[in-house]
Amino acid sequence: MNEVDELRRAMRATERADRDGLDLAGIMREGRRVRRRRQVAGTGAVAAVVAAVLIGVGGTVARTRPPEPTGPAPAATAPVAASTATTDPSPTATADPGPTEPPPRPVGAVVGSGIRYGADERVFYVVPVDVPELPGVTIGLAAGRRSPTGELTTDYLVNDVAGSDRRPGFHQIGYDQQRVPADAPVPTFGYFVGPAARIVGTVDGRHVEARLARWSEDPRLVIFWFDPGVLAPGTPLDGIVARDARDRKL
Repeated sequence: MNEVDELRRAMRATERADRDGLDLAGIMREGRRVRRRRQVAGTGAVAAVVAAVLIGVGGTVARTRPPEPTGPAPAATAPVAASTATTDPSPTATADPGPTEPPPRPVGAVVGSGIRYGADERVFYVVPVDVPELPGVTIGLAAGRRSPTGELTTDYLVNDVAGSDRRPGFHQIGYDQQRVPADAPVPTFGYFVGPAARIVGTVDGRHVEARLARWSEDPRLVIFWFDPGVLAPGTPLDGIVARDARDRKL
């Protein structure tokens, strides 16, 4: 009879009549008796056998105590995550900031405004946006600067926050009220969907007319902006209207 058979015999002898529990103390005593008699090398093998038998009978060993070790205690080890083997960084190490988000890429042609900040020109361009809760919003309008080498810097981006980005009429308007950067404030700008030939704003009782350009990918989308000389950047409009080629209000 081997050790497992001895332990099973001890368990059967110590089970209660209703089989709702085990005499764990008796089992452990029987395990120690078998270990001393058979002189099993080390304590790990017996502990493993006891755990295996308990799992087979009771389904869990969460409520049991392991047998007391008879040899020297094992050296303490730090817990290691199952999927990683990294160590703590040294005090002088710096965290990796990770990849930066790439600037938005224009969809269609970039519209030049003729407004310059030194060698750079103020430009406007449509960019893709992803708003998971708004499947009808897939584009936004950016105000940026273009360097003499063609490099784009995006300063301001607006997009719809409800509905569809192609519904007829005015969409979100960009107001640079903080005027950032200070040496290149963003003119008031936006877009209109429809056959607009003129877009006129009202501020402090006077009318200011916007400059227009149609988007190369969809001519129904009309990009507009107000020259800083006629409307200071960041100044809210009191009203705005679009008119068609016959000067009819849209």
